[in-house]
Amino acid sequence: MPVTSPLRLARAAAFTAVCLGLGVVAHLFSGGVVTPGALALGLPAVFAAALPLSGRERTLRAILPLLAALQVALHVLFALSSPASSPWHVIAGHVMAGHAHAGPGFGMLLGHGWAVVLTALWLARGEAALWALLRRLAVRLTRIAADPAPPVFAPPASPHPDEPRLPRSVAPRHCVTRRGPPPRLLQPSA
Repeated sequence: MPVTSPLRLARAAAFTAVCLGLGVVAHLFSGGVVTPGALALGLPAVFAAALPLSGRERTLRAILPLLAALQVALHVLFALSSPASSPWHVIAGHVMAGHAHAGPGFGMLLGHGWAVVLTALWLARGEAALWALLRRLAVRLTRIAADPAPPVFAPPASPHPDEPRLPRSVAPRHCVTRRGPPPRLLQPSA
């Protein structure tokens, strides 16, 4: 099922917002600093990675590795742009912030791992819901295109065949459109 360009852009933008938001929150939560320059580099980089993959439905198998790789790249980018870091400390896995030492301990790796897995599950569920909605919409539009004429309902048969038929109103079926007394009261009594 081909996807139109605005939908691809919207999907890539949503992935970028979630991925970048997760990276910024995780980095700030662990005591790091995120500079505007790092955000200015990270935003188009994540969008550029997500856009080519937004052409069709993606499962958790595709979303999880991409999200994990981009989180690692964003972590390195944010750590390199931090004013108190040097490239050697980032490569070795240690970032010095003043006197505090924030190394990649087991707890931090476990927390980042769970955040990536839960976010990937959330994105995969959203992806599945979006594509289910698009498939239903396509089926509905196909049915409408196959039979564009609205159904015509025949008026009820007249009890007197010689009376002229009145045109039926186009009011919805659930509306009561009768006016006046019931038909049996209008018949002359014998």
